[in-house]
Amino acid sequence: MQKSVEIKNKELTLRGMLHTPEKVEGKIPIVCMLHGFTGNKLGPHFMFVRLSRLLADKGIASLRFDFIGSGESDGNFVDMTLSNELDDAKLILGYAKSLDFVDTNRIGILGFSMGGAIASMLAGDCKDDINTLCLWAPAGNMAQIVVGEKTEAEVEGMRKIGYYDLDGYLVGINFVDDVLSLDVFGKSIPYDKNVLLIHGTEDKSVPFKISEKYLEIYETRGVLHSINEANHNFTSKPFENEVLDYTIGFLEGELK
Repeated sequence: MQKSVEIKNKELTLRGMLHTPEKVEGKIPIVCMLHGFTGNKLGPHFMFVRLSRLLADKGIASLRFDFIGSGESDGNFVDMTLSNELDDAKLILGYAKSLDFVDTNRIGILGFSMGGAIASMLAGDCKDDINTLCLWAPAGNMAQIVVGEKTEAEVEGMRKIGYYDLDGYLVGINFVDDVLSLDVFGKSIPYDKNVLLIHGTEDKSVPFKISEKYLEIYETRGVLHSINEANHNFTSKPFENEVLDYTIGFLEGELK
């Protein structure tokens, strides 16, 4: 079963989908899914939708939301920042905890790309509320991705008009300043439970070494599964199947 759900963030509304098994008996686990930069609650080539339905077949509920400024949620993309999305994620986690059929001791968080960076920081901030964590190609290097090889003059030019145009997406200067001020890896350190990292070896957007850096943080609690020759979005059916198979196996083992 699935239904549309909404969460208020001050005057704005987050919109998402709640998936539950056909029969809910007693308290059940739930997984919250966090999408990436310029993404939405469907996930790359609908991977979040497929994952939600597969989890429901295993007796696990799930939530997948559009962050404020993305997808069907309120707000404008140009106003989006990493810190604001972390606040959204905390509201999503709180909503999951409030559902009467959810076992609050069995909550998982899954994040893809920038959503993986958000998920890792969320887990660091709310470690007692999160039983397990799964990160797909987590973009702990968002500062490098956003600023890249831009010169100081180019950044100042962005500052004067307040944004820059990225393939039709207006990226606000507040997003740039916020990313540069955050220590994503540092905020991830406090999480002390099991973590599965999945990353393509040919990822050009978030290099494989970023997950290796996360693995250093999580030490023996972390497992890194590489998808040989896969790119950032796992854009082939065999890549997608491998990601979902490992993810479901991990989440079922941790939450059931």
